[in-house]
Amino acid sequence: MVNFDRFALGNGLKVLVHRDPSTPMAVVNVLYDVGARDEKEAQTGFAHLFEHLMFGGSVHIPDYDEPLQLAGGENNAYTTNDLTNYYCQIPAENLETAFWLESDRMMSLAFSKKSLDVQRKVVCEEFKEHYINKPYGDVWHIMRDLAYKVHPYKWMTIGKELSHIENAQLADVKNFFFKHYTPANAILVVAGNVDTEQVKKLAEKWFGDIPAGEKYHRNIVQEPVQQEERRMTLNRNVPMDAIYKTWHMASRFEDDYYTTDLLTDILGGGASSRLYQTLVKEKQLFAHINCYHFGSLDKGLFTVEGQLVKGVDMKLAEESIEMELNKVREQLIDERELQKVKNKTESVMAFEDMSVMNRAGSLAFYELLGDGNLMNEEFKKYQDVTTADLQRVAREVLKDTNSNTIWYKAN
Repeated sequence: MVNFDRFALGNGLKVLVHRDPSTPMAVVNVLYDVGARDEKEAQTGFAHLFEHLMFGGSVHIPDYDEPLQLAGGENNAYTTNDLTNYYCQIPAENLETAFWLESDRMMSLAFSKKSLDVQRKVVCEEFKEHYINKPYGDVWHIMRDLAYKVHPYKWMTIGKELSHIENAQLADVKNFFFKHYTPANAILVVAGNVDTEQVKKLAEKWFGDIPAGEKYHRNIVQEPVQQEERRMTLNRNVPMDAIYKTWHMASRFEDDYYTTDLLTDILGGGASSRLYQTLVKEKQLFAHINCYHFGSLDKGLFTVEGQLVKGVDMKLAEESIEMELNKVREQLIDERELQKVKNKTESVMAFEDMSVMNRAGSLAFYELLGDGNLMNEEFKKYQDVTTADLQRVAREVLKDTNSNTIWYKAN
């Protein structure tokens, strides 16, 4: 059980406090309710670009990292299609340093042509290195565009096209910032060797005077139900043939999300999973194979991907995947197999909660979902999943008319 207090400032900033006196450290986590799905299709990659710009200095603090490191702290951030999260860990006696740093860049990020030029170059190099020049690097750009026709999940967090970042102007960047990076659109979690009264005083002192901004209410066009199988064959200079298959699945807010999550573990969650045991170890068709999903807040993608053993026919390999999927559609999964993945899920969740930094990030995420206390209640949703649920979801999700397939062939 992760206990916490919750309060809000007058400007709408939500604040959660989790006390853990067993550590000498404190974590300050700021989650902004903005991700790549909130971008315009002609200007993508901005949320990720901002992740970089936020470390480029604010009006009063030209270098974010230096004062944090002098205070014994470390920091990082990540951006997804759904959210942007910044976090730092610092000795608890220096907690105010983290409040000073985070509040200053929320209130007065330094917008300069120089900073934009520097960070734009960094992001462009990242785009080229990981998505243009890397083997298999373009597959998710193509798969997302194949699977989504209207929803902004059809582009990746890095952006739809390199040119969108290359052509980003200072005015565009400022508009994006003032629309999304406001107290009304943020969740602050403070965890570790802290107490609520101390955090209240620091929050009021450092964040209380920041203008609220308007709470961003998104109006995203949801993807219609897919009614036809979609397929594509690519020829690339890669070492091995690969198959990528996706199916649309439940959103993070639906009960079927938990069923689908367990189903991916049964099919492809490690060396003891069905796909690995049958297609890698027994039939030796694949060098490796995985089944997973992205945990998307809106309806996401259930995914099977694998690289083939050299010389294996692509059609045979895909038929073998289908045979394994058909088993979960047609036969009830054994109770012991279901319990095994439930136990694994419980262990993973418990292990993640061991770190005060992870607990802070999780509290922010569950508060974004609607209530930080979901963190303490969520495992029951996994416990409630039945073998009949697994079969029903397998039949509803893993069907041809809901599928997207890429044959990624080595030249």
